[in-house]
Amino acid sequence: MELGRLEYLQALVTEFQVTDSTEAKEQVLANLANFAYDPRNYEYLRQLQVLDLFLDMLTEDNETLVEFAMGGLCNLCLDKTNKEYILEASGVEPIINCLSSSNEETVVSAVTTLMFLTTPRSRAQTTALPVVECMLRFSLSANTRLSNLASIFLQDYCSPPQVEEARNLSKHTAVGIPLPKD
Repeated sequence: MELGRLEYLQALVTEFQVTDSTEAKEQVLANLANFAYDPRNYEYLRQLQVLDLFLDMLTEDNETLVEFAMGGLCNLCLDKTNKEYILEASGVEPIINCLSSSNEETVVSAVTTLMFLTTPRSRAQTTALPVVECMLRFSLSANTRLSNLASIFLQDYCSPPQVEEARNLSKHTAVGIPLPKD
């Protein structure tokens, strides 16, 4: 008997919750992140609290789990309901924390997600001074994907005074978020 979409996603969530295998958790989270790409799954993923699962995984020590969770959130946050949920669930801070990941995919997904989550109401948080400083450094990266994405972030989501303030501040400090490894 073939499982329906909701039942299949429920089976994945259940497998994630009951397995003790790190490898199985990684595989299931990768599958959920891939299913998050399809708008037909948004309602089911909300119903199964997968957004909370992804947000919870952002603070894990396992970089692979963080990468897949960040990718899943990036896939989901184009939807207005999902975007509002992430913002209401205080999801911006853990996403910003992912900017310091040594995993390139995690960082690229985090930058993209911050772009998608930026609204008039969330802009102060998504373009806070430390984020703008980080984007300035990323814009200088030898990694073309990251450099281009950060440049777009600075140009499209930050005001010129914000960028100037971050430039001036970063001239006087060595503190910052490290670039991801290539």
